Amino acid sequence: MARKKQYNEEEVIEKATDLFWRNGYEATTVRMLEKEMGINQFSIYSSFGNKQGVFLQCLDTYKRRIRSITHKLENSKNSLKGIERFFYDFLEFVREDKSFKGCLVTNTVNELKEDTDPLLRDELGQFVIHMKRLFVNNLSQDPDKTPELIDKQGDYLLNCLLGLSVSSKLYDQQKLKGIIEITFMNL
Repeated sequence: MARKKQYNEEEVIEKATDLFWRNGYEATTVRMLEKEMGINQFSIYSSFGNKQGVFLQCLDTYKRRIRSITHKLENSKNSLKGIERFFYDFLEFVREDKSFKGCLVTNTVNELKEDTDPLLRDELGQFVIHMKRLFVNNLSQDPDKTPELIDKQGDYLLNCLLGLSVSSKLYDQQKLKGIIEITFMNL
């Protein structure tokens, strides 16, 4: 007979998400997860398979959290203005608790190595592709933009968002808002 879980899976994944977000994927150990999640190693392996399994669940949690701002971009009819609003919302999102932790996905992408697990690399890549698609969809609302320009600007905006995430770990709000202003002056 299987043992009943003595913990709420959603709650322990929220705790693990915050741990990965603060420390990064590589630096987070199973021992650290045990302590943060409040469950033992056996429970981690039983429920999630391994550290990677925990992280993939955390990535799903992060995607749900960031939907609080991406849904506005998905529904925006304001082309470039909608994307600019998203950048300001993103800045608030990554600094909501006044910490300087940046974006979970960007932080993890910055850790990628040649031998990074392909599944992890693919999941992160899918998130990045989704973000570019949101930018492209909004840029496509401008009838004066060619498909080639839209694609290049989508890449540019994605790169700017990744850079903003890294910068959010260092700079104050005023400087970050200046970065956003300049980003959109160039489009």
